[in-house]
Amino acid sequence: MAYRISVDTGGTFTDVVVADADGGMTIGKALTTHERIFDGMNEAIGNAAEQLGIGLDRLFAETELLIYGTTRATNAIVTKRVARTAFLATEGFPDVLLLKEGGKFNPHDFSKDFPEPYIPRSHTFEIRERMSSEGTVSIPLDETQARTVLEKIRALGFEAVAVCLIWSIANPAHERRLGELIAEIMPGVPVTLSHQLIPVVREYRRASATAIDASLKPLMQAHLKGLERDLRAAGYQGEILISTTAGGCGHIDAITEKPIYTVGSGPAMAPLAGIVFSRLENLGDNVIICDTGGTTFDVGLVRDGRLTFSRDTWLGPAYTGDLLGIAAVDMRSIGAGGGSIAWIDDGGLMRVGPQSAGSVPGPACYGRGGTEPTVSDAATVLGYFDPHNFLGGRMRLDVDAARRAVATVAEGIGLSVEEAAYRIVSLASDLMMRAVGDITINEGVSPRESTIVAGGGAAGLNIMKIAQELGCQRVVLPKVASALSAAGMQHADIVAEEAASLVTLSTAFDTEGVNAMLADLTARLEAFRAGLKGGGEDCRIECIAEARYLSQVWELDTPLARHRFGGPEDVAALVESFHQVHERVFAVRDPSSPVEVVNWRMRLVVHLSTPPLTAPETVEVAAPPARERRNCYFGGSTPVATGIYRAEHLEPGLRIEGPAIIEEPTTTLVVYPGMSAVVSGAGNYLLHVA
Repeated sequence: MAYRISVDTGGTFTDVVVADADGGMTIGKALTTHERIFDGMNEAIGNAAEQLGIGLDRLFAETELLIYGTTRATNAIVTKRVARTAFLATEGFPDVLLLKEGGKFNPHDFSKDFPEPYIPRSHTFEIRERMSSEGTVSIPLDETQARTVLEKIRALGFEAVAVCLIWSIANPAHERRLGELIAEIMPGVPVTLSHQLIPVVREYRRASATAIDASLKPLMQAHLKGLERDLRAAGYQGEILISTTAGGCGHIDAITEKPIYTVGSGPAMAPLAGIVFSRLENLGDNVIICDTGGTTFDVGLVRDGRLTFSRDTWLGPAYTGDLLGIAAVDMRSIGAGGGSIAWIDDGGLMRVGPQSAGSVPGPACYGRGGTEPTVSDAATVLGYFDPHNFLGGRMRLDVDAARRAVATVAEGIGLSVEEAAYRIVSLASDLMMRAVGDITINEGVSPRESTIVAGGGAAGLNIMKIAQELGCQRVVLPKVASALSAAGMQHADIVAEEAASLVTLSTAFDTEGVNAMLADLTARLEAFRAGLKGGGEDCRIECIAEARYLSQVWELDTPLARHRFGGPEDVAALVESFHQVHERVFAVRDPSSPVEVVNWRMRLVVHLSTPPLTAPETVEVAAPPARERRNCYFGGSTPVATGIYRAEHLEPGLRIEGPAIIEEPTTTLVVYPGMSAVVSGAGNYLLHVA
């Protein structure tokens, strides 16, 4: 039997999904081992193999495809453990990374210092050259000065080089020559040239992406190549793909050339799972994805069956953090997961997150030395978790340690331990609701008209409360919810993207220039496709224009039906497509304004075979009384005798009325009083909050 393995390494847990030829999915889970990722990954795969009743060696031997997603790049950026990187800029423009985009929230708040640039100002070097916006040479590249700068960089021991010259997107000749000089003077040192990575207007965005990509190359090249060696040594001989933040996956060699696409690549897979499970349950193509892990709560959108993308992915606070710059799946993250720490601020108010206990030492209830109160500790105190059946019985929880941890904040706010624990879960829910509001209501989307697909190991704790507050009546918790991103990888395609900048107006459209540029982008993607195993025959190419009304500041992604403009009717189709997108987002269109296109993207999607999924009809019947009961707390100081249901005892169609706890091997679903859950024909949970 041929298997497919997908792996998502998070900050706390490593999730594995093993799919068989019939579409059955088995979840393996283990704590993430940050020093050597393969150890935790191997344990999680071994756990899945044990459930399948086969040995790890046999599972590896019978697996044809392994897809790997990692938080290694994201964690390296957050913890500032990236390579020592030199940044080369045009002479006179050394402060691009320092000034960022010049904004911040609360502009009159001067209590915080100006943020440090991603690459320190002292590691920025100016190169004497200048291109004009028309692509003509204003100041020739001074190779003598450039060689002197590069010799200095080599002597200082820099591990990577980022090059972002003014208007290299109009004429990249100087950047190309600098790349040749770097290869000559600093052989073997990774380099990123901005015109190759992200050839778009807006200098800071291009510079930031280039700096991030270059700084990740030594780390991610070593990590991915090391992982490949470990897998081969363990006996795996199949194909290895890496998930990317572009909403697909790619081969190791391609990803190591552009490692910035691994930043946030795990969460980017959750929307793929979201649309699959929503369609499976016949709940539509507009989906809100809520993925609650141990460290973060990630929320994303699927609109009309399509993933949403953004160039505004900030690592850290908007404007004062660092901008990813590339077109990435739009997933917003906040520090509110199962491991998020509760604390009391200087004003005596309780807060939750963004700090997390992670996997080491982890929440206090894990019994690994943690002492600070977390959301997981609160759930343990409230009786939501069975301390003897956590992770399917593979992990025992320390209830006394959880109570001691929660007591530290209970005393500070004058509540009982149980009341404080419920307050912790409620505060985490409030943060999550705000995050959902940011990506839906603030973007012109009504949660009431969408389906929520919940995932992550901690999703079941409060997703029903979140849906109730948002007024969302269609909620699905998949059976594989605890590994939602890994499940999404099972339905991922190989994705490659090329972009270019050519500014043109609908009223003075540069047909010849646009067609030449689109033909060049298509040729690059076709060359990539030709190099794939099997030739990538089952594929499609999508074309997207980043457009705006003239005098607007920001662009909207506008899909194009054709890859070539034959005449005025094709320009009119582009304009109408933009009007529709603008009206959907802002509820207004302005047909009298010219449409300006700033950037163009071509996206190659090579389809991979995916596990078959079926959903037999669901016939609802009331669930029999629970076989066991446990005292749980739902906001008051008095416990409530709550029915406990084990997943292995539930049949499709059973309707479980709250209060109840449903225990899956890798997640726990809390059905609050007045709510209910139905086991669908496909084995997922359809949640009813009213």
